[in-house]
Amino acid sequence: MKHGVMRPGHVQIRVLDIEEAVTHYTDLMGLIETDRDDQGRVYLKGWTEVDKFSVVLRKADEPGMDFLAFKVLDEQTLNKLEANLNAYGCATETVAAEELKGCGRRVQFVAPSGHLFELFADKEQTGKWGVSNVNPEAWPRGLQGMQCTRFDHTLLYGPNVEACTQLFCDVLGFGLAEQVVDPDGNKIGSFMSVGMKAHDIAFIECPEKAKLHHTSYFLESWESVLKAADLISMTDTNIDIGPTRHGLTHGQTIYFFDPSGNRCEVFCGGDYYYPDHEPITWKAEDLGKAIFYHDRVLNERFLSVLT
Repeated sequence: MKHGVMRPGHVQIRVLDIEEAVTHYTDLMGLIETDRDDQGRVYLKGWTEVDKFSVVLRKADEPGMDFLAFKVLDEQTLNKLEANLNAYGCATETVAAEELKGCGRRVQFVAPSGHLFELFADKEQTGKWGVSNVNPEAWPRGLQGMQCTRFDHTLLYGPNVEACTQLFCDVLGFGLAEQVVDPDGNKIGSFMSVGMKAHDIAFIECPEKAKLHHTSYFLESWESVLKAADLISMTDTNIDIGPTRHGLTHGQTIYFFDPSGNRCEVFCGGDYYYPDHEPITWKAEDLGKAIFYHDRVLNERFLSVLT
């Protein structure tokens, strides 16, 4: 957090049918609906998250991601990062407070990959769902489905991975935890962390701009990932691959799709990162093992299905 960025704050996801999507993210994945607004957007959170929301669903004609936001330490930090982005040559725009219910003003910018990002300092805090801040129980009763604890990260596809890495590391203070390089040493994958997590944001080189590969949500154990696999089959949800283990980050994972075709991941475990760690490097020719450690090959859907 050397530049004041604390964590992923929220992601706004486009869906084709809002109620069908709400059922997927609440009944199946276990996120909690916290609000709706006059635009018809639905606000969700994982039960351990203290902010009012971390996922926003918006009805649209095509699926994908509208924007990804990061929460910063305070308003002074937000002002400083806004100035630093503009000085770096990355133009910013301001979104007024309460355009998202319960959220303060947001500073938006477009990364070299074409993705829209936001920074914000203030958001209403409603606390962990069903658990008190005083003598809290281990977990709340009444959780649904996979019982996702939090929105964790996104993997994004687009051009200019090297430039995106420089922007996030040099201006926003992220650290490069892992990378994928081609035979010429060019960076084609970048996994960056702003704290101790394996990564908070990741980019993979792709000629198409502003593509979403997946949003990811944290579970507590390998047994929880296996339960998620059971629930995917019990509900006839479209599965991508898993359960399996990553080579990158070593997390244990399963991938599946929401009804609009947006890929979701739930996972547990994974490596940790400190700023003095040398980046882990994976060779592009070994990408199959890097992504799917057990199978050691990539399935075609994982590479080609983007929203």
